[in-house]
Amino acid sequence: MVHRPDHEDVMLGFRRLPALLLTVLALLFAGTACATRTPSPAPEAPVEDPAAAFPAQITLAGQEPVTLTQQPKHVVSLSPTATESLYAIGAGDQVAAADQLSTFPQDAPRTELNALTSDAAAVAGHDPDLVIAPEGAAELVDGLRKLEIPVLVTPAAASLDEAYAQIETLGQATGHSRQARDVTGRMREDIKKIVADTPTPPEPLSYFHELSPDHYTATSGSFIGGVYGLFGLTNIADEAGTGGNEYPQLSQERIVEADPDLIFLADAECCGVTSRAVAERPGWNTLTAVRENHVIALDDDIASRWGPRVVDLVRSVSDAVSQTQRP
Repeated sequence: MVHRPDHEDVMLGFRRLPALLLTVLALLFAGTACATRTPSPAPEAPVEDPAAAFPAQITLAGQEPVTLTQQPKHVVSLSPTATESLYAIGAGDQVAAADQLSTFPQDAPRTELNALTSDAAAVAGHDPDLVIAPEGAAELVDGLRKLEIPVLVTPAAASLDEAYAQIETLGQATGHSRQARDVTGRMREDIKKIVADTPTPPEPLSYFHELSPDHYTATSGSFIGGVYGLFGLTNIADEAGTGGNEYPQLSQERIVEADPDLIFLADAECCGVTSRAVAERPGWNTLTAVRENHVIALDDDIASRWGPRVVDLVRSVSDAVSQTQRP
């Protein structure tokens, strides 16, 4: 790029030239200057400064706000879903301890802590500056607050939108807001594409989602039911979900009578339920799902959590629906 003082010196040297010649030379000089000018590099995106986001008040719908004076460096996660999300958004290094059910990722610092059975002293022993706890751990949460330890309570998400909001809230609480938004953005895009690429059956398919071998299930009003709803599937348990009960127990007779096109097992790993075991249940060998080999064993953990791996769950359902369309 031409230095401006040089440009001015050149122009002063030509003051006595005829006006026409001056104009021509000025144009030529400007053209040369433009031709030799090096384009400026594109500005880099500003780097997120985690510490700059604090102090902050962290709020989840329906929960008590949490005030954090500075970025937490020793987080104790008592929620497997929260543990997965923290690592996905780049906050894994801040996790000092995770509960015994936090099986993913494998390098998460699992301990014997349990949100339902551990006391506040056991959690405080890990010197947390933030504890993330599930909604059902009210007694533990009260004990931690008495010790003046910040606690963020994370209720079970009832929809994908609530799952996205929770991941982004964890980002805000740990100083990783941008990374959290990136994660939820990719989740939205991936899920949208998976659903769009899944062939639509000529007639709506029915399904049964098994939570346990004694036939507890989930209705369309649950989080998992919302995932199946993306594909227009009909839940055979909806009539049993009266009075707001989203996790009813169905009888074998009711399941056999409903004859679902698809059966999803969310108890394969925990309880050893297999497609063969399902076929050996009284009367189940007559079910369409069993006869046509449409009994799908899901990853138990993925099917029970609402973190970033819900994309894998959506993909499993898509594969099952697509399989029904193949000759």
